[in-house]
Amino acid sequence: MSAITRPPKHLVRQYLERRVREQKPPPTPEEIRRQLGWELLTPADMKIASSRS
Repeated sequence: MSAITRPPKHLVRQYLERRVREQKPPPTPEEIRRQLGWELLTPADMKIASSRS
């Protein structure tokens, strides 16, 4: 099983800053995951991962 990796905090902050500057409606959760490099992470995986901590 492959390890789930998440982007560093500074990349998430840069992403959020870009989103604030843009005057568009918010993207879908799938698009956010794709932009942050979480394509392989599904909502079920996130629930399992969060319950382990």
